[in-house]
Order: sequence, then C-alpha cells, then structure tokens
Amino acid sequence: MTKLTAFLRPYRAFVTVVVVLTFVQTLSSLYLPNLMSNIVDTGIIRGDQGYILREGGLMLAVTVLGGIASVIARFYGAKATAGFGQLLRSRIFDHVEHFTLKEFDQIGTSTLIVRSTNDVMQVQQFVNMLLSMMVMAPLTAIGGIVLAVRTDAPLSLVIVVVVPTMGLAIWLLMRQGFALFRSIQKKVDRLNLVLRENLTGVRVVRAFGRVSYEADRFDQANLDLTDTSVRVFQIMATLMPVVFLIMNLAMIAIVWFGADQINAGQLQLGNLMAFIQYVMQIMFAVMMVSMMLFMIPRAQASAVRIQEVLDLEPEFRDPESPKASLPGPGTVEFRHVTFYYPGGEEPALQDISFTAKPGQTTAIIGGTGAGKSTLVSLIMRFYEVGEGSILVDGVDIREIRQQDLRQKFGYVPSKAVLFTGSVLDNIRYGDPDASAGAAMHAAEIAQASEFVLDMEGGLDAEISQGGVNLSGGQRQRLAMARALARKTEIYLFDDSFSALDFKTDALVRAALRRELHGATVMIVAQRVSTVMDADQILVLDDGRLVGVGSHRELMATCDVYREIVSSQLTPEEIA
Repeated sequence: MTKLTAFLRPYRAFVTVVVVLTFVQTLSSLYLPNLMSNIVDTGIIRGDQGYILREGGLMLAVTVLGGIASVIARFYGAKATAGFGQLLRSRIFDHVEHFTLKEFDQIGTSTLIVRSTNDVMQVQQFVNMLLSMMVMAPLTAIGGIVLAVRTDAPLSLVIVVVVPTMGLAIWLLMRQGFALFRSIQKKVDRLNLVLRENLTGVRVVRAFGRVSYEADRFDQANLDLTDTSVRVFQIMATLMPVVFLIMNLAMIAIVWFGADQINAGQLQLGNLMAFIQYVMQIMFAVMMVSMMLFMIPRAQASAVRIQEVLDLEPEFRDPESPKASLPGPGTVEFRHVTFYYPGGEEPALQDISFTAKPGQTTAIIGGTGAGKSTLVSLIMRFYEVGEGSILVDGVDIREIRQQDLRQKFGYVPSKAVLFTGSVLDNIRYGDPDASAGAAMHAAEIAQASEFVLDMEGGLDAEISQGGVNLSGGQRQRLAMARALARKTEIYLFDDSFSALDFKTDALVRAALRRELHGATVMIVAQRVSTVMDADQILVLDDGRLVGVGSHRELMATCDVYREIVSSQLTPEEIA
C-alpha cells in the first residue's frame, strides 16, 4: 500500500488543503460543545438574552465555518482520489502494454482486467476514506479526551472503561473479517474468468448445447462470491449495533453519575451536556477508525495484487543503447534459432536457419504443432529467442527497440482481430495517416472492397466488437487490408488464408505479387495450393526445418513435403 501512495505525489497540494481544512473542521466541532455549555450555564440560567444571542451567533459562525471547510475538503479530497485512481490505472495499462506474451500467459487476461478496474477502485476508496479521516479521527479522539477531562475529571473515568471496551469489541469482530476480505478479490477473479469465457465462447457453448453447464459454472462462482460477501457484511452489520449499544450504555452511565454531581453542586448542567458531546465525538472517532480498519484488509489485498502486476518485469526490454532504425530492404535471417516455451521440456523450434529476401515470397508449411506460428512470433519478438539469433537487415532484433522493429512489419495474425469503430478506422490501424483512397486500395488488394462497398456506409460502416457482424473470411480480409495499408518492407501472413475460399485465396495472392513485388513476404499456410507458387518454401516438422526450396525441388528431395502434398492433391494435380 505504501508504494502505491506514491501516485498521490502529483496531488500533494490538494492533500495539504484537505489536511488543513479537515483540521479546521475538527477544531470547530470540538469548540461547539464549549459554546453550548456557556449558553446553558451562563445565558439561560442568568436570563441574559444578549449573551445568548452573542454566543448563539458565534456558534452559528463556527458551524458555518466548519461546514464550508468540510465541503471544500471533500471536494479537493475527491479530486486527489480520482487523480490517484487515474494515474494508477494508466500506470498499470502502460506497464502491461510492455509485457511479452509470457507475462500475459503467466497472469491471465481476466485477472488483469479485474486488477486494473475493481482492485484499483478498492484502493481508491480506501485512499478517499484515509484523506477524510487521517486528521479528523485522531484529532477528534485526542481533543475530545482532553476537553472531557478538563470539563470533569472524575466523570472521565467512564471513558477509561468505554473506549477500551469498544476497541476490544471492534477487534474481535474484525478479526473474523480479515481473511474473508482477502479471499473476495480472488473470487471476483474467478467470476470474471467464467463470465468472460462464456461471452467470448458463446458460439461454441451454444453449438455444443452446453448453456446449462455454463450457467451452473457461473452460478457456482457467483454463489461462492455471494456467500463470502454475505459473511463479511454480516460481520459489518453486527459491528454497528454493538458499537451503538456500548455508546448508549456510556450515555446512561454519564447521565447517572453526572446527575449525582449536579445534585451535589459539583457539576453544572451545561458542562454535563458538553461532556456528553465530547464522549460522543470520541466514540464516533473510534467508529471512523474501525471503518477504516474494515477497509484495510480488502484494500491491502487489492494493493498487493496491483503491486504484483507493477513488480512483474517483462522477460525482455529494449536495449539501453539501441541501434538506429532499420533502413534496409527487409531481409530476415534466422541463425541456428532454438526456442522453448516457458515450462516446455521439448523445443518448439530447434536449430532453424534460413534467409527470407526482399522481392521473394517465403512460405512456411508443416503439420499442426510444427512451429509455424511460433516462428512468426519470434520474428515479431513476441517471445525471446533461447539460442541463436534473428537478424533483420543484418541487425539482431535484440539490439533494436521493439517499436522500431515492429514498424518494419505488416502483420496479419491467424485469428483476425478487429476493433470497435468503422471499417476505415480498422484499416487505418495499420497507418493512422492513410487516406480514404489508400484504405480502399488496401481493401482492393485484400479482395475486401466489394463487401465493404455493399455495407451501409461503405468505409464508414460500423464494425461491432470483435467484428462479429462480419464473416470469418471478411474479418480476415480486413485484417489483411490493415497490414497492407502500412506500406512497409516485410509482410507476415500467419495462416491468414485459411478462412478464404480457393478462388479468393488465388486472387489475393495474385494481387500481393503485383503490389508487393519489392517486399519480403512470408506466408504461413496449411494448404499446399497457397504455397506452391512461393519462391522459397520452408517445411517444418516437429520444430525442425526438414526442407527448404521451391515446390519442384521439395517434391524431389523432401519426404515430409511430399506427404503433405499427396494428402491434399490428387495424382493428376500433382503431375
């Protein structure tokens, strides 16, 4: 928690104002019982109307002053708290943006969402309460005790009994809630995970008739969170009656013993009323502290979870002295590259060496799990190479900033990801400065212009979240158009032709040959027809490069490639 309070530093001026004004508010509330005592003991008993009006006017002025101080303090406290939350969320988002895929796999997307929203909100609420009470509660308690003792020392013995009793009762109740508060956030994680899986996989859920099963999973996670929350709030609900019972018993004791002192002439009525107000203020200060203590376990748990994210360092970072941007034509070279996934016993890629040159199309083919997409991920430096090196234009990709490296690529992932917005917005994701004409040209190359023009609004047509209002092939073609809009030196197509029919596949590849004749094009594919015309074909088998060459050369020299071809093409097509 102490580390996170550093995010309040930009709002130190606001915090200072809150502290000063809260101090003023607290002093005014402590001064009011003394004025009331004077009015009762002096003005009313003596019947001095002028004195009553003067002291009453002073009471009104002190009350207004305290009210104004309270309003301004809450205003600036809210600004400081909101700013704290905004800075913390921005810091988390910025830090997560630098994560490699290893860190995403390690933490999980669902819990990252909860930690960036719900956990930040818990800490933010605690900071807001801290700013409200860090001055008021201790000052009210200390000031109330001093003034109560000054008013009547013998009667103050009631405080000696009541305050420890209240503190003990609060501690006994809170001890039961500490562990429950810590577990709530984990159960919020679980609920968010189940809900997210259900919503993102709704087609699979319905296709396999598992709606009731998913409903049971959600109910189980929901009821688990609900049961824990109910137990916590039952403890909190028990706290208030216990505290008020102790307060009321204290009032009875004060009135009982105070009445005896009044009858003996040792205490005035106004002083008794002031003493009661001081004791009430002391007890309310104890209650405020108890409310803060109730929030500490959950805020502490949230702070730890946030700090875990902030403390998690990416597997690799940009070099301290990066080389300049890559001005070359886009040559990609693998030199004896071996890569293990985290926790993997066998390498996903082993001793891979090849060169992809500008003006050539390099295709990558192989069976499922052969390492095709892994190879592309390493080029983009989504993961770090274990052994060997990858060079772009003769520079090791570990010696250049990741942003500069990725500016070199136009990347089409195997799963087309579109964002909420218009078609034009999604294509401009590749190049924010692209004109509408350039965007449409990129769509034409990707064979997407026809269905885009048929949509209401054309390039301004809205894309739903994830592109659910488009077919799989349409999403894939828009993803291609987004990459083509960048106009860069290297284009990576990671199994992005699988959602296209054979005719569209051929048209797209023909358009790519015309438009990207000077670029380095790398295509990961499952279909032989997609890679047959490539200048260079890489054949992967169980993470090893077992063949390199053209279609004709591989048919003569590579058994794995021949097996793939014979499984997809008839003897007549092969001939």
